[in-house]
Amino acid sequence: MQLLLKEAQALWSARALVWVMTQREVRSRHAGTALGLIWPYLQPLLTIATFYLVFDIVFSMRTGESDTDKGLGVFLIVGMLPWMAFCDAISRGMNSLIEAGSVLQKNPLPPVLFVTRSVLASGVIFGPLVVAVAAVYVFLHPGGTATLALPLLMLLQLVLCLLMAYLLAIFAAALRDVAQLVGFILSVGIYLSPILFPMRLFPEAWRWVLWLNPMSGLVTAYQAVLLEGQWPQTSSWVITVAWLLLLAWLLNLVCKRSRDQLVDWL
Repeated sequence: MQLLLKEAQALWSARALVWVMTQREVRSRHAGTALGLIWPYLQPLLTIATFYLVFDIVFSMRTGESDTDKGLGVFLIVGMLPWMAFCDAISRGMNSLIEAGSVLQKNPLPPVLFVTRSVLASGVIFGPLVVAVAAVYVFLHPGGTATLALPLLMLLQLVLCLLMAYLLAIFAAALRDVAQLVGFILSVGIYLSPILFPMRLFPEAWRWVLWLNPMSGLVTAYQAVLLEGQWPQTSSWVITVAWLLLLAWLLNLVCKRSRDQLVDWL
């Protein structure tokens, strides 16, 4: 993991530059729009409102057969918002090196800066939304000390996105088809996670499939805290940490193999 540690050190040394780059990235996402900074926040909020309107108000769907089960719209929001944040960070981070190709060819900057910029920009946009939604859910479903897990969950999701986005960015630089394939996987990934349905409704013999989605552990943890007011189960932490370790190992290996060719690929 020595190479990965060097990448982290380079990132920390250039943290002021990364923050400036992140601010510019956020501004670029609403440049030329009439609503300005409101627009990046308004899009996910409108999506959430649509889910709530359709599933809770129009169809009055529940998460189970009992009338005491939660409305499906209320259930969906808890997993949908972190999932949208994940998809946005992965999609933009994966393409960040390709977009910065001309800059990297002329300046010996660490590639990790550009991936981090994109991931952090997504965090700046979706982070406050997650906090706002969490505040509403905690008020409706007081969780006591369980709410202390939220900052840790958000931090783990940020690290997960950074590791995966950097790994995919290198693959995308080497083979442009990767971006197309990952885009498709992200579009169907929501159906392979406990976002549209509770974990208990999925056939027990096939639940292992859900854990192949790196966000399943975090989604179930968010649901435990915000919907049940309980500390996340051990399985949620174990699966998430396992994914982080696997991605860190793969990224270290890929960085070692690609560091001499990466700029040429771009």
